[in-house]
Amino acid sequence: MTPGRTAVAVIAVLCLVFIFENTRLTKIRLLIPEVTMPLWLALLGVALIGVVCGLFFRRRG
Repeated sequence: MTPGRTAVAVIAVLCLVFIFENTRLTKIRLLIPEVTMPLWLALLGVALIGVVCGLFFRRRG
């Protein structure tokens, strides 16, 4: 086990704990009618949007 693989394993376990701790449904409303979805899925979507924005600005800079 290299330090990199250990770090990835720890991050993977933390992600699983995060998902299992945030399974309750939440209501989300932005520009569309109210949608009910698991909290972890909503947070994952926002995180992915942030990653895409970060990559876009990194490439332009």
